Amino acid sequence: MIMRHLLALLIFLFAACTAAPHATHAPADLAQGALLAVGGGGTTKEITQRALELAGGMHARLLIIPHASERPQAGAESLAFWREQGADEVRVLDLTDPARARAEIGEADFLWLGGGDQNRLLLLLREAGVVEAIRSRWLAGALVGGTSAGAAALSAAMIVGGESADLESVRAGGTQLANGIGLWKGVIVDQHFLKRQRFNRLLAAVLDRPALVGVGIDERTAVLVHPDGSCEVLGEGGVIVLDARSSILRDATAGSSHSASGVTLALYRKGDRFTLAPSGSGADRSRSRSTAL
Repeated sequence: MIMRHLLALLIFLFAACTAAPHATHAPADLAQGALLAVGGGGTTKEITQRALELAGGMHARLLIIPHASERPQAGAESLAFWREQGADEVRVLDLTDPARARAEIGEADFLWLGGGDQNRLLLLLREAGVVEAIRSRWLAGALVGGTSAGAAALSAAMIVGGESADLESVRAGGTQLANGIGLWKGVIVDQHFLKRQRFNRLLAAVLDRPALVGVGIDERTAVLVHPDGSCEVLGEGGVIVLDARSSILRDATAGSSHSASGVTLALYRKGDRFTLAPSGSGADRSRSRSTAL
């Protein structure tokens, strides 16, 4: 009798182990989709083809979000451009019906944020209540990309103010930041970077918030951020990375010149790969006069 019960128990345990596969869960903070940040000035064939490939091919459901631009034809122009690149399922997001807009975002394989004014873009997305829908779709595996203002909006801390930023000095508070969509964590993205000589404004932003890494992307150039956090440079120009996480910063009042040592700079070009590794123990030496977004 005892042997019969033991045998039955062993059979039950074996069946339970083989019938239910072990569930695997990605960490809650691990992004499931890729990001594509384009510096503006044109999106090359290499960049568009790589984007469509990542999104699932020419039949991927592409949703254009053109609301950074004030031009009413911006959406139609972007739609025509992506169809020329071979995409055959392309729509333009309509924010006049927020419920429908959230549904369209939830069905997209690839969300594309056009250029214009990133402040305008975030204002309209928040008014329609779709920012969280974009985040959720990205976490579910969709590719999210943007050019110019659309690229700037991908990070949590977003440069605003356009050419009103100080391009001739590096002053505390010289670069205005606002909250972006917050997909590319731990960075500040600047666009048209080398072409428009925006080094000073990005450096000032990084020294104001040294916990964040500055990524300056030139025109016709892109950074592809893979789900594991590794980055790849595509296109024709360069990408500059400014890292003050292990720097020593001297106190600076608003409007005065920054003073710092130990800030690192890296320059990448097409084909280069890099990872924004966690800051080392030296980062504890940084002192910020403002709160990171």
